[in-house]
Amino acid sequence: MELGLLVERLICLIVGYLFGTFQTAVLYGKLKGVDIRSVGSGNAGTTNTLRVMGPKAGAVVLLGDMLKCMAAIFITYLLFGKANPEYIILYITYTAAGAVLGHDFPLMLKFKGGKGIACTAGFTIYLGIQYTPWFIVMGLIAFFLPLNLFHIVSICSLFYYSALLIMTIIYGQMGLFFAPQGALIEVYIILTLLTALAFYQHRGNIQKLLSGNERKTYIFKKNKVD
Repeated sequence: MELGLLVERLICLIVGYLFGTFQTAVLYGKLKGVDIRSVGSGNAGTTNTLRVMGPKAGAVVLLGDMLKCMAAIFITYLLFGKANPEYIILYITYTAAGAVLGHDFPLMLKFKGGKGIACTAGFTIYLGIQYTPWFIVMGLIAFFLPLNLFHIVSICSLFYYSALLIMTIIYGQMGLFFAPQGALIEVYIILTLLTALAFYQHRGNIQKLLSGNERKTYIFKKNKVD
């Protein structure tokens, strides 16, 4: 591995992490006099915000978490993308990984953040803009179809992450990203690790699913709160 590419990878991770630590749910909750980490599930993410504070708050947090990932990706694209266009997919994947890690494990909040799904949605939207809108279509179907059927966000999140991994591998092998095979394999490994992290972050939800105790979530109906 060339030293220059290694440094660029690290920079992408750091930029992503810094943006990821911007906790939209916590900041928006403070504006409304709510500590989102002490109510509901205690998770600083879209779902808990929706349940506790309603659909408007949930939409604000979702948008903020997507945009912070997209903003980080845009910065690393400006830094490295034009000089090495064949590695753009690798740069933005490292940046997205950093954003998810920053969101899930923010240093300033004692590593207690969210689960990274909305951040990853920002990454998906960027893929849709940069490469093919089918990534966005996939994200919408993979998340909202299960939501409409089951109203269980954890199922939607894990189904979405798995679909993103599979679609990225398929399109990568079809040549969509115009990247060297070595870079593509690295992208697949990163997304596999992020998918594994998503399953780990939802381990409590999975246990509740298996026991039949996982809560349902509705976008426009009042939700039960712990």
